Amino acid sequence: MRLAIKKGREPAVKKRGAAVKMRKLTAIAMMLALMLAALTGCSSISDGDKKDLIVVGFSQVGSESSWRVANSESMKQALSEEEGFELIFDDAKQKQENQYKAIRMFIQQQVDYIVLAPITENGWDDVLAEARQAGIPVIIVDRQVDVSNENLYTTWVGSDFLEEGKMATEWLGQELDKRGRSGENINILHIRGTEGATAQIFRTQGLQDAVDENPNWNIVRTLDGEYTEAKAYEVTKEYLEKIRDTGEKIDVIYSENDNMTFGVLKALDEEGIEYGGEEGIIVISFDAVKSSLERCLAGDITLCVECNPLHGPRVANLIRSLEAGDVPQKKSYIIDTFFSAESITEEMIKERPY
Repeated sequence: MRLAIKKGREPAVKKRGAAVKMRKLTAIAMMLALMLAALTGCSSISDGDKKDLIVVGFSQVGSESSWRVANSESMKQALSEEEGFELIFDDAKQKQENQYKAIRMFIQQQVDYIVLAPITENGWDDVLAEARQAGIPVIIVDRQVDVSNENLYTTWVGSDFLEEGKMATEWLGQELDKRGRSGENINILHIRGTEGATAQIFRTQGLQDAVDENPNWNIVRTLDGEYTEAKAYEVTKEYLEKIRDTGEKIDVIYSENDNMTFGVLKALDEEGIEYGGEEGIIVISFDAVKSSLERCLAGDITLCVECNPLHGPRVANLIRSLEAGDVPQKKSYIIDTFFSAESITEEMIKERPY
């Protein structure tokens, strides 16, 4: 009888010495594997277990602010392998075309879910239609999308940015009244976030609505800070230099996120302009990250309006709900609050997770 030997494979019959040697090597390999398993612990996930993980592709705006960094970390922790997920994280570096590429890459990889934190509201119809055609549910977080058909995404979770703006301006009206300035002309310097982003649209609307209701409130200038400290510093510094000898007065600074506020305060420091306290410019900031609350406690920032970035657990729960066959609400709003220089305490700051 002849043994058929397939091309590229070793013969089925080997010399006895080679077989014994192979068995010894196999035994050694098994011992090493057992030792490695003991060292790594029982929590390690086997290849078989990885097949059961829910694969999620997440397109993040970038890392332009402390808020955004906290948001990314929250998503990574909640969508970890230990929690039953495999997360594919993509940083768009604040370029919407990068988000288009990421979503199309997720579709090619046949992920189970796509999570999108959109840079701006517009321009999503085509790529979300591609995801829908591929049968991949899309969860929108933080900023919203303006699409022709709301069925292009499954659900959205984030803050009520218009309500944040209302909280800030209502507090401002009460604060001016308390200081005996409610009848004065109030000049407001507006530092705007990335134009077209949901937070920018509604925080700006909150301010504009309040100005419309208060004839003595005046927005002297709107500067585009693009949600970054560097840009806000640049445009504020340039503006302050232009008005240095004009006698133009600023009573309130309404800055649409903390990092922009830090840039504004740096520019004010360099110009020797007083802010905070009872006599300085009233500074209103949004997000309420820990470093902002510290400046609030110090009296530099007068009001911090909260915008909670910890969306990871919420997204994980939404996915689990979808896996169970449930239909979530189309939009889920988070309840935020605010902190004033009078109400903030060291204990509050210590308890802050971001």
